[in-house]
Amino acid sequence: MMPHQTLDPVTQEQPQWQDAEELRWAARHWAVRIGVKMPQVHLRPMTTKWASISTNGRLKLNTDLLALPKPLGEFVIVHELAHLLAPNHGRVFKSFLYAYLPDWEERERCLQAVIGQRKRDHQSGQQARSRPADRGSQRKCSG
Repeated sequence: MMPHQTLDPVTQEQPQWQDAEELRWAARHWAVRIGVKMPQVHLRPMTTKWASISTNGRLKLNTDLLALPKPLGEFVIVHELAHLLAPNHGRVFKSFLYAYLPDWEERERCLQAVIGQRKRDHQSGQQARSRPADRGSQRKCSG
């Protein structure tokens, strides 16, 4: 970490993605592990979501994932790939998430904390991650 950088409690001390290729590799790795067709992985800026996947296996990942800790990016990847097994967010879908990421609910909560912080930063005119998140978002998200 460079001396002038400040980490917020949500993302502190968790491994970060090195580059887009590492994120693509993780998507391919999880596809093999889950047993779904190897997706075409595309990274692009997205304004309203972290990722999407089509039924033909085209996985689009938000470039903002590169700034998140790996566990949160993995949650997004596994979530999208699980849609190839179960299209909605029902019990079957959640059972797949539990099978592959037993702590998926904690990861989802941490991701929501990041989203909340970005919204607060945007509303106050600051860049994302420029100030610490509130204390309530620190539970177990910091490594």
